[in-house]
Amino acid sequence: MKRRQKAPYLIEYSPPSREHLAALSARQRATVLDEVDVQLLHQPTTVTRNRKPLQPNPLARFELRIADLRVSYEVDEQRRVVEIRAVGIKDRDRIFIGGEEIDLS
Repeated sequence: MKRRQKAPYLIEYSPPSREHLAALSARQRATVLDEVDVQLLHQPTTVTRNRKPLQPNPLARFELRIADLRVSYEVDEQRRVVEIRAVGIKDRDRIFIGGEEIDLS
């Protein structure tokens, strides 16, 4: 008997995250869009090398790491929706979102 696979999650980009994406280079933007679809469509809360829950912060509960890029997101399990809240660039121990340094502590 074949196991039924759950429907994929819907990926939604918040208005601020769309602005963050627009501030990236075309290559970075394409990388983020591709990786979000690959990494977050089916098991967005499963911890992997590139996905992890974050310490409590005002931005989001989860983070996806794509090289030096960071995607902050929330997951609504009831609605099966992943909301992308922010897209930034990590430089050592600092994260820049929309050109501004963000303190996530």
